[in-house]
Amino acid sequence: MKTEDFDPEKNADSGEENESGESKTQIRARADPFGDGPAARNETRSQHDDRPSANSVEVPPEGGLEHFGDEAWLRLLAFAGLLEEEGEKRGLIGPRELERLWERHILNSTVLDEFIPNKASVADVGSGAGFPGIVLAIQRPDCNVVLVESMERRVEWLQFVTAELALDNVRVKACRAEDLHGKQTYDIVTARAVAALKKLTRITLPLVKPGGSLLALKGKKAEQEIREAIPQLKKEGAAWADIYDRKPFGTQEVTRILEVAKK
Repeated sequence: MKTEDFDPEKNADSGEENESGESKTQIRARADPFGDGPAARNETRSQHDDRPSANSVEVPPEGGLEHFGDEAWLRLLAFAGLLEEEGEKRGLIGPRELERLWERHILNSTVLDEFIPNKASVADVGSGAGFPGIVLAIQRPDCNVVLVESMERRVEWLQFVTAELALDNVRVKACRAEDLHGKQTYDIVTARAVAALKKLTRITLPLVKPGGSLLALKGKKAEQEIREAIPQLKKEGAAWADIYDRKPFGTQEVTRILEVAKK
């Protein structure tokens, strides 16, 4: 559903998925070296999805290993375990959000994968607890992912997670997105729950390379946000904007992706 065309000659390409050849044992040793940490506990829990969690933490969906592959799935489990243990304590995620950690946050973030070209440079603006940036970096080891975050405690968290999960394709920048204007550009810029599109366009499009895209996870008002942002979109060099509905693996809710392509 093309919502608004700013330049009808422009089009977008979707990326291909990338898989790693590393073994399950190797990845567990790197992401969860002691074998009884977050990844191991969540892997066990995922095999018993009908068993309620003592901490009311949502269990992972069945079939994740087959869907995402060994490396990505083990890291997603480990990431969920770190959030379960540290997220609320660090003020990154509320206790009620743990009850929908997978569907609302982790799996919701996985839908961007298909829109990312191979070996793309990616900047995730306002990474916060790591959505979607950490999830995307786990899925796409072929991409270099920069997590842009200005709040110190969130920066520390992102650095901690990156080290714990051995994400060699991630760098954390402790700054505002505006601080990078005129200095850095990327093939893809992602954002989730940062701002309405009118403001988000001003913050993010200067970071997008010509021919690249902004990918924002949005809600039911995505069409309205595009209409309200048209003057700003034109000002920042947008070619067109489009909205896609996807149902992430293992979920019942539809996720909306708003893409803005740059001339």
